[in-house]
Amino acid sequence: MPVNWSPTSWKENPIAQDVAYPDQDHLDKVLEKLNTLPPLVTPSEIERLRHQLSQVQRGEAFLLHAGDCAESFDACTYENISAKIGLILSFSLVLIWGARLPVVRIGRIAGQYAKPRSSNYETVNGEKILSFRGDNVNGLDPKDRRPDPERLLSAYFHSTTTLNCLRSLLTSGFASLHHPREWSLEHVRSEALRREFEVIVDGLSDALDFSQTIGVDAGAALPYEHGGGRGTLGEVDFYTSHEGLMLGYETALTRELPVPAVKAFYNTGAHFLWIGDRTRQLTGAHVEYFRGIRNPIGIKVGPTMESAELVRVLDVVNPDRESGRITLITRYGAPKIDDHLPAHIHAVKESGHPVAWICDPMHGNTQTSASGLKTRHFNNIISEITSSLRIHTACGSQLNGVSLEFTGELNEEGYSVTECLGGSMELSEEELELRYQSFCDPRLNFEQSLDIAFLMSNHFKKERRTQK
Repeated sequence: MPVNWSPTSWKENPIAQDVAYPDQDHLDKVLEKLNTLPPLVTPSEIERLRHQLSQVQRGEAFLLHAGDCAESFDACTYENISAKIGLILSFSLVLIWGARLPVVRIGRIAGQYAKPRSSNYETVNGEKILSFRGDNVNGLDPKDRRPDPERLLSAYFHSTTTLNCLRSLLTSGFASLHHPREWSLEHVRSEALRREFEVIVDGLSDALDFSQTIGVDAGAALPYEHGGGRGTLGEVDFYTSHEGLMLGYETALTRELPVPAVKAFYNTGAHFLWIGDRTRQLTGAHVEYFRGIRNPIGIKVGPTMESAELVRVLDVVNPDRESGRITLITRYGAPKIDDHLPAHIHAVKESGHPVAWICDPMHGNTQTSASGLKTRHFNNIISEITSSLRIHTACGSQLNGVSLEFTGELNEEGYSVTECLGGSMELSEEELELRYQSFCDPRLNFEQSLDIAFLMSNHFKKERRTQK
């Protein structure tokens, strides 16, 4: 147990990004109710993720952290969830094929409902109103901006429903390597991407046929049409995550639960939580809360973080330098990464802290289109990823993963969203408004996501061949 820590000790510290609820009694009753509800995830699942993140830190696996910038209650449908999981599975399959490394999959899913904002207010149609803070705080409709504690309960139950759907998919053969085309290929309209994916699928099919012939596949998972089941080829580990922004909510889901020989406090609302770039103050409430939970945690690292500050944060949240505990999610922006990442790598290496280095090429590369829509350009996203790979190599370090905002959502006609510019389909500014569905930050669509997967896979394939 960390010294002088409890699940509520953060209340003695200044808190950033707090929500001012007009009815404190109502909020207290909701939090009391949340505290009695069953955990969403288990200690054994969290401990398994910690073990796998230790492998990521040692370069024995690669981390894919991906999903929506912010989930919405309305998007909690079977179609959206299965499309999102299918895209994550497709992306990770492409990476595995090129890198020949296991991929640890963490989705921004089943709880990513709150968003930090740079201002408490925004102007809509000439009127100053409270900013939209995510579906678990208030509504996107300008007339529904009053923070409502009942939305926290809705967040819990939507997370439960999403997690139940996710688990049912992954235990019924949906993730089986025997039919990867069903995950997302039918939605990919780029012929070049289809051909590249088909090469992988054909190679995989040959490998599986050979394995089955010599008996390696004996006793593996049942096929999808027979109900699926346990087996290396039939199921994958999949973990959930969200930004630990709403500390009252996070505290209500924090439980003291046993692990072998000891008891520890787990946040049972997700396997993995992260501290945002706006809430990483050394003496702030979020750092205080995060230092006491057993879950593996992420820390967003931006261009405003000094190297000495980064090391001090690590000293606070991981004083015993435990393996698998900390993931650093860097988000500088393509023009700034060379100015900041090398110094951060050097400082962390000198400190002796074990960390996984993850590149978030999304948040530092947001721009505004001529029509006023928030967007990101594919070229800038790729530039930050390739720069990160180059800088880590030059510094004697290793890029251990990526954090992407992408979506499997389709409109009624079966078309992907149009929110980020560029990619193999060369999406232009004029096309952004065709299917711009995000109420928060712009997300990569199917084709753009697989573009990145193949570019990274080819990089690792060349690296692997060079080392032979």
